[in-house]
Amino acid sequence: MRPFFLTTAPTAANLTLLIELAMALGLTFGAWMARRRWYRGHAWCQSVVVLLNAVLIATYMVPSFLTNVNPQIPKKLGHSFYGLAITHAILASAVELAAFYLMVVAGSDLLPKQLRLTNLKIGMRIVLAGWWLVFLLGLTTYVRWYVPLKRG
Repeated sequence: MRPFFLTTAPTAANLTLLIELAMALGLTFGAWMARRRWYRGHAWCQSVVVLLNAVLIATYMVPSFLTNVNPQIPKKLGHSFYGLAITHAILASAVELAAFYLMVVAGSDLLPKQLRLTNLKIGMRIVLAGWWLVFLLGLTTYVRWYVPLKRG
């Protein structure tokens, strides 16, 4: 049986990659809904993706990071295998927190006015761009970890 994607990746990593791609496309579709002024669908779509991502982070990515990367900090920071994963984790954490913040600001009055973003559209566009950047960095990490290098 040929490996999925012709990589050495475990099934969980392959499934995570496919789900992350679907979520990135879902967020982009949600942005399209907002442009069409379908705000209820936009809110549901974006919220489901952000919450699903949090579950994926907690159940697969954090344990993988703690097992495979964390023990090598700081001695192997200069190696791309670890540097990419650390960079991905830091940026992904920032984008996920920003997405949660936008969910709270756009969907509730929980935060006081002085802590609320005044232009949600710009914030949402920045988070969507950040999400795609994090996805591409995650894809790069996946390739570095699981695609065998051809030598010779």
